[in-house]
Amino acid sequence: MRVAYIAAGAAGMYCGSCINDNTLATALRLKGVDLVLIPTYTPLRTDGPDASIDRVFYGGINVYLQQKLAFFRRAPEFVDRLMNVRTLLNSLSWFSGSTRAEELGALTVSMLKGEQGSQRKELKKLVRWLKDDLRPDLVHLTNSMFLGMVREMKRELGIPVLCSVQGEDVFLDGLAEPYRNEALSLARDRARDVDAFVATCDWYASSMAAYLQAPRERFRVVPLGISLEGHGRRERDLPETPFTIGYMARVAPEKGLHLLADAVGRLAEQVGTENIRLLAAGYLGGREKPYFRQVVSLIESRGLSNAFEYRGEVDRQQKIDFLNSVHVLSVPTPYREPKGLFVLEALANGTPVVQPRHGAFPALLDRTGGGILVDPDSPEALAEGLSRMMSDREAREAMGRRGRAAVHRMAGDACMADAMLGVYRHFVAG
Repeated sequence: MRVAYIAAGAAGMYCGSCINDNTLATALRLKGVDLVLIPTYTPLRTDGPDASIDRVFYGGINVYLQQKLAFFRRAPEFVDRLMNVRTLLNSLSWFSGSTRAEELGALTVSMLKGEQGSQRKELKKLVRWLKDDLRPDLVHLTNSMFLGMVREMKRELGIPVLCSVQGEDVFLDGLAEPYRNEALSLARDRARDVDAFVATCDWYASSMAAYLQAPRERFRVVPLGISLEGHGRRERDLPETPFTIGYMARVAPEKGLHLLADAVGRLAEQVGTENIRLLAAGYLGGREKPYFRQVVSLIESRGLSNAFEYRGEVDRQQKIDFLNSVHVLSVPTPYREPKGLFVLEALANGTPVVQPRHGAFPALLDRTGGGILVDPDSPEALAEGLSRMMSDREAREAMGRRGRAAVHRMAGDACMADAMLGVYRHFVAG
């Protein structure tokens, strides 16, 4: 079985979706699948060996220029190649901080139009390469922003096309009008072209079925898994004071660092600032720097300047070191998180979590028993949950041990690959 697995790069940033795509691709290859991981927009940046091919389709610079200028929609191939140099594509992290909302909306609409959009040349190049060179048995698209590709792929290739859903509803809902409504209408129309969608949990499968107005039976569930290499090899023996709370995610309002800072400030009022510590790690883009300054100001106003440290972006080993240096992890997303990769990574190291009671988190903690749930979007409830963890060491450590055992038993990359392989076989055999 040959699978074309088409993923989106994140402009040089460590991205949970890229890491998951790379992990799954590697694990499926070990299961005997002839899988080709194909980057789009930019090369992938992962925390393990890169499994992708050394070629980028839909290069981010070409996509943008074709949106803005008609010349680039007809430019010769050598011009496109110049714009697809890897170092140039990896420098695109500036783009997310400088692109205006209306430009992003127009670009999203155009991409969802597929063969009718401004990037039709990029689509034709990809489909031609798939048809003439790769000749796959199945195409797997890794997010629903690729739905505009499906109609042309099915017309030219005549094979099943699957599409993962990984939080694109949050992205679409954040677009400015009139682009949001137009993009959502296009996504719902193009969703009819897909043979099946893949979600990481039942809740998100049902949520996206309603969002895309697609039948629920067209959604398959493949639970999230992680590469376990290096995780959970240390005995945890942290001193009780200061009680250290970790945050490990992209620094952005939708990930909730401001809520955690507020909650830690409330907890410090009860136990004393000298007994509490907040460590944060994760990518900080240019657009989010004003937000981060607001979080720091909040921390300073609570007298916690000496109790807070931002570690920046972390690679795989730094991530494992980070998780082993905190008593609990909390990423209190205000939005309903569809994946929660950081929960599995924390639990794999025996670090329990405190998470909001929404999105994928209830299913993750029901599956692992590795933490507690609190009311979402509530610093008061989060502070109370953290206080429970701080005051009951025995229960906290039991959650960590339980979570670590569960993740190592049933949430490794091999388990995820087995589940995905079952989906692939169904459609290829059919």
